[in-house]
Amino acid sequence: MKLNELKDAQGARTARTRVARGPGSGKGKTAGRGHKGQKSRSGVAIKGFEGGQMPLHMRLPKRGFNNIFAKKFAHVNIGRLQKAVDAGRLDAKKPVTAEAMVAAGVVGKVGDGVRLLAKGALSAKLNIEVSGASAAAVAAVEKAGGKVSVIEAKTSEAPAKKAKADKA
Repeated sequence: MKLNELKDAQGARTARTRVARGPGSGKGKTAGRGHKGQKSRSGVAIKGFEGGQMPLHMRLPKRGFNNIFAKKFAHVNIGRLQKAVDAGRLDAKKPVTAEAMVAAGVVGKVGDGVRLLAKGALSAKLNIEVSGASAAAVAAVEKAGGKVSVIEAKTSEAPAKKAKADKA
């Protein structure tokens, strides 16, 4: 095969349909839009419109609540930490912080902090600093001879609000 012999697959390129260009084109006169009515005109957006009747999505009751102040923690299982220690990405002698976990590739985005969970087994003696931990995870780390320190999660409060609070 040579560069000058390359060509697109059959049907890969089709000419654009030129509407309203006479009866011979097959898309003349009404240009495939039918006759009259709102949908034959330009600037139509009818998603969910039911002809003036109350749309279904508005007739159904609202449910649930989305807490905009909820903290978003990155979850890490102790089994994942053990794998990182075994692979040599985490140093068992140094404290395991959120930054160390990100550098080791255990956590992607930290968000408001890291929460330690108990899935998996841990044999390495680790000193872990996290924003939260389950009771089972703390017990598992202490059983392996390590320690879990729960540090306060950093808040993503706006600087203007902090300044306002400081003045008061």
